[in-house]
Amino acid sequence: MDLSNLRPAKGSVKKNKRLGRGQGSGKGGTSTRGHKGAKQRSGYKRKIGFEGGQMPLQRRLPKYGFNNINRVEYKAINVSTLQSLAEKLNVDKIDIQTLVAAGLVSKNAKVKILAKGELSKKIEVHAHAFSQKAADTIKANQGTVVKI
Repeated sequence: MDLSNLRPAKGSVKKNKRLGRGQGSGKGGTSTRGHKGAKQRSGYKRKIGFEGGQMPLQRRLPKYGFNNINRVEYKAINVSTLQSLAEKLNVDKIDIQTLVAAGLVSKNAKVKILAKGELSKKIEVHAHAFSQKAADTIKANQGTVVKI
């Protein structure tokens, strides 16, 4: 087998219907578009969601919900993650650059430290926010909490 004898599977390729090529073709005249009206003319484009005049779905359903423009989205990091990261990298200070280098957060993410897990190492943690319990856990091990 080589490039000279490659061809599509039998029946997988069909010829296009040639429209508007005279009455003798059987597809002349209106070219399968019917008589008169917008759909018969060139340049016709139906509105998105148009249902033939029936009230469209997006207008039948009620509006609901609320997006708070002042919401601050934090990336949650648990104390157990900090513990494993400190042991793995053998560091006593964890900041945003350390977390980015470890692939846990993106460079523009805001980080919040949460209290899930155990902490046995004394570490200095720099983050945008801390839960009260996480801050207490870090301070209980003589660590320091620094809000950015």
